[in-house]
Amino acid sequence: MLGKAGKAAGTAAHGGHDGIPPPVPLVTYALIGACCAVFLLGPAAELTAPLAGHGSGSNLLAAQSAYFERWGVVPEKLWHGPPAELITPLTALFVHGNWLHLLGNMLFLYVFGAMAENRMGRGPFVLFYLAAGVLALLGYAAAHAASDRTLVGASGAISGVLGAFLYLFPRARVTSLFPFLFFLPLRFPAWAVLLFWFALQWVAARAAGDRPGVAYLAHVVGFALGFLYAWARYGRTTRVKAGLPPDPR
Repeated sequence: MLGKAGKAAGTAAHGGHDGIPPPVPLVTYALIGACCAVFLLGPAAELTAPLAGHGSGSNLLAAQSAYFERWGVVPEKLWHGPPAELITPLTALFVHGNWLHLLGNMLFLYVFGAMAENRMGRGPFVLFYLAAGVLALLGYAAAHAASDRTLVGASGAISGVLGAFLYLFPRARVTSLFPFLFFLPLRFPAWAVLLFWFALQWVAARAAGDRPGVAYLAHVVGFALGFLYAWARYGRTTRVKAGLPPDPR
């Protein structure tokens, strides 16, 4: 649901530390750049299809399917395939299925990742991001071990960032622009927005049952891991009421 949430609302967290600008979130920007570069150079963006000889129509669809299967997680192949499949939970984090999938994920990473990175530090943040994403994908693959559907995207890792953000910045506020309200900016507590998002993922995961499709379960696993990691690592004494994010403008 990250893609849909990003598409439905423009979001920014607000706060401050006595007017002192935070460090530039280089890891967050690098992750966004890497995901965008991988997407633009791959067949899903359809920009390099002529140069790569993918053509169009059925040939392009076949190239996209092969690309996703090569770099994405296929649960059945992950557990029963060759050892090379074990790297796919990592590579899948940088592969996205379409423009909306990419832009929705990058919006949430931009908004919430910067504050989480500044709180954790660059090194710990990148390790946390990758670990949350890999474990979220593994959790989904374990629950759908016989599935031959391909899973790609950074949603599990970004869900981990959202979970950690909820613990670290429980009183931060989120400004959202809703199209059906004529883009009027409405501010909500971040905890309310994120808990509502988590509840939607949990309901959707239960409704999906054994059907693969959208990896709601990976979102739930990532979010829970992120929250539990922040709770275990930082404890109650280091929670921050609010933080200063990058200017979304």
